[in-house]
Amino acid sequence: MDVLGIDIAKAKFDVALRRADGKLRRKSCANSPAGFAELSRWLAQQQVTRAHVALEATGTWGEALALYLSDAGHVVSVLNPAVIHAFAASQLKRAKTDAIDAALIAAYTATQQPAAWVPPPREVRALQALVRRLDALQEMRTQETNRLAAGPGVDAVAASITTVLATLEAEIAAVRQQMQDHLDQHPGLRAQRELLTTIPGIGEATAAILLAELFNKPFASARQAAAFAGVVPRVHESGTVHRRGRMVKLGPSRLRKALYFPALTALRCNPALQALRSRLRAAGKPPMVIVGAAMRKLVHLAFGVLKSGRAYDSSYARP
Repeated sequence: MDVLGIDIAKAKFDVALRRADGKLRRKSCANSPAGFAELSRWLAQQQVTRAHVALEATGTWGEALALYLSDAGHVVSVLNPAVIHAFAASQLKRAKTDAIDAALIAAYTATQQPAAWVPPPREVRALQALVRRLDALQEMRTQETNRLAAGPGVDAVAASITTVLATLEAEIAAVRQQMQDHLDQHPGLRAQRELLTTIPGIGEATAAILLAELFNKPFASARQAAAFAGVVPRVHESGTVHRRGRMVKLGPSRLRKALYFPALTALRCNPALQALRSRLRAAGKPPMVIVGAAMRKLVHLAFGVLKSGRAYDSSYARP
């Protein structure tokens, strides 16, 4: 099967088509529906009907293209950028351009055969869009609140900021209601939300984020889910060097942000996490390590209730 490596940018994407004989064909297209159609025509000219396509996970920039190519019948892999960065280092690559990166992704795909990406169902994609919109609105509210707290110095500016804040508050409330309505309208998502909220520390807002950003993927284990979320410790030991472990932080930052305050709440009200905190404190672990462990534990508990289809039972949760 031919391999197509794609380097995604906001306005355009570069592709490198790697044929069976190792030769490359290159193309650059606009990152838009018109550019997608142009790519399809170019692939037809190259007599490619089905290829193994790979691109890096770059937020919303590449999702539409990945979905388009998947619907067109291609095998699509969405790669962690850290994997490609490490592969480039292993190949001793020094130059970096969009065209070179596309060829590098194609080479990685041809040699490593990464797993195929499975597009989330339509209702999950809609929930994801609402969750990300809410996150953006909340960031804008924080920015405007900080500007008002700093003292704009001019009454007209203060009034403008106050008006924007009122608008943002209304939009935040509207999007939250849309998220709740969306979950209520889809029995599968509603049932998963109800399972997640049986875990002390996880409320409806956190459940929606977990369903949109984490548990829309076919993880084989809770460890895989925690690794994707970036809440597993990184061990660094070499000879006599033993560094303090830190979270890997390779997954989406919004997931860790969404888990932080629920972890603090769970450490106060969830017996399993209270026992975890006591054990780690006795071992001399610092507070932030304990919070990171609580975040990881919440992911494990959430995976457990969704996998089993049973509400959370504290008697089954080991510290």
